[in-house]
Amino acid sequence: MIEMQDVSKTYSNGVTALSRININIEQGEFVYVVGPSGAGKSTFIKMMYREIRPTHGTISVNGINLSKLRHNKVPLLRRNIGVVFQDFKLLQTLSVYENVAFAMEVIEEQPANIKRRVMETLDLVGLKHKARMLPTELSGGEQQRVSIARSIVNSPKVVIADEPTGNLDPDTSWEIMNIFDEINLRGTTIVMATHNKEIVNTIKHRVIAIEGGRIVRDEAKGDYGYES
Repeated sequence: MIEMQDVSKTYSNGVTALSRININIEQGEFVYVVGPSGAGKSTFIKMMYREIRPTHGTISVNGINLSKLRHNKVPLLRRNIGVVFQDFKLLQTLSVYENVAFAMEVIEEQPANIKRRVMETLDLVGLKHKARMLPTELSGGEQQRVSIARSIVNSPKVVIADEPTGNLDPDTSWEIMNIFDEINLRGTTIVMATHNKEIVNTIKHRVIAIEGGRIVRDEAKGDYGYES
């Protein structure tokens, strides 16, 4: 599913964000990526959807070698990868329905399929009744649900989430995690970078810990392991 072999990343300013990373994530896994600020988590996450390219090594996702992937082929890659951001990244002038539908329109899906799939997905995240509202009319938790719906509407094999509960209150964070667990139970691989110690220690999944650009711990059903 996701494989990194001897992956390193050094930025143009000379900072090495990742060094000699080797990892395998299988289809259907739920993986937390944890570590202190500046450890390299964001670089690790962004490489999986080709936002960043490695300086050295190879990365493959769904059998595609991202290191050799041409720039014009990146949109094809991302059809099978859903991405959820901390700050939602919704289009503020579009309704909830339109934000989610947009992800299907860009791949030229048939209108009838778009309508059916969007409403199914909004129902999954509990927002079918707010399909016509604008993002500004929603709470932060509801906006994140829209972001999740947009990320899964094309039935991707993997969802990559970068601090998806970082801007949410504790109760809302648990609601979002329940949605991610449901998505995972349906067979989608989840890779989530998080600083939320309580969630990691309560909802047990595989934990990959990064410090100083290196993987220092990789545990099935691990703990957060840091003071938060």
